[in-house]
Amino acid sequence: MKHPYSLIAAGLLVTVFNSNPVHADGVPEFKVDPFWPKPLPENWMLGQVSGIAVDKDDRIWIVHRPGTLVDDEKGALANPPTTQCCKPAPPVLQFDAQGNLLKSWGGKGAGYDWPESEHGIHVDRQGNVWLAGNGAKDHQILEFTQDGKFLRQLGKPGAASGSNAPGGLGRPAHMIVEGDELFVADGYGNRRVVVFDVKTLAYKRHWGAYGEKPHDDKLAPYDPHTALPRSFGNPVHCVRSSNDGLLYVCDRANDRIQVFEKSGKFVKELRVEPETLQNGSVWDLVLSEDRAQRYIFVADGANNQMLVVERESGKLLSRFSRPGRMAGELKWVHNMAIDSKGNLYTAEVGTGRRAQKFLRVQ
Repeated sequence: MKHPYSLIAAGLLVTVFNSNPVHADGVPEFKVDPFWPKPLPENWMLGQVSGIAVDKDDRIWIVHRPGTLVDDEKGALANPPTTQCCKPAPPVLQFDAQGNLLKSWGGKGAGYDWPESEHGIHVDRQGNVWLAGNGAKDHQILEFTQDGKFLRQLGKPGAASGSNAPGGLGRPAHMIVEGDELFVADGYGNRRVVVFDVKTLAYKRHWGAYGEKPHDDKLAPYDPHTALPRSFGNPVHCVRSSNDGLLYVCDRANDRIQVFEKSGKFVKELRVEPETLQNGSVWDLVLSEDRAQRYIFVADGANNQMLVVERESGKLLSRFSRPGRMAGELKWVHNMAIDSKGNLYTAEVGTGRRAQKFLRVQ
């Protein structure tokens, strides 16, 4: 697929569209901030940036995978050092809106099971930081304070629990706290949304695609020209909430967003770039910052682009960015976040391995 594009050099205003461009007047537009974040201290380098979140004070949090640095990126760790570069940054980092590093922590410690492969991150209204992992044995979620003090663990590593096991997890991808409940996109192993009591971490309920009972039977590969499956694929990659009390779930491999009431009652589904095969189009989403949340911003990792979708109708309004590793381009955009001003933040895995900030300009 060809991607004609233009970049206004002075502001790096991204106006990138696929062939058959789509754009509607008045739709939000963005430009990349090429200087965000600022250089890291202590010769640190990021691995795959697998999660990104914005807290209530508009501070930006990322979780990355230190274990994904290759040998020539960590020569400074050798004894004696083989190169001046580099060493992995701590897994969890907090930045301000200007890109200054504020906090860093994470990794193995006493009393909890750090994931094999770091994945989602969420910061709740109380400021606590929730982390998950998608490694083969990662069936746990961890909760920490903002300073990295361990608070609680839900689940434990080991064998997969299955999509109908009440208390277990299956390589959870993402989670959010809403009121007194923890909603989990569960995930890379299981095929469901599961809900826990946030105070006690007790299991409350779960559901699969269309609000039905999930299953773990083998699924046929996604085919855009046949009926959509009654099951989520793997991974169930995100869960997000709206101001009007709905949940938006990323069924990544099936190129769709499913919308539910918090009870698990199915409301509707939105198809997104439905011809996409490979890794699917819906890797993550956030809702716009206006009170009505008119727009859904979608991270389309397979096509290396960002999408603006009308929330009510599911209509695709615009696309921006393109594949690449320059500022404003994307390589496997994996997760995203939005601040109170409508600026977007993205995290890239694979060989992208960075976080970027896209400033809202319209």
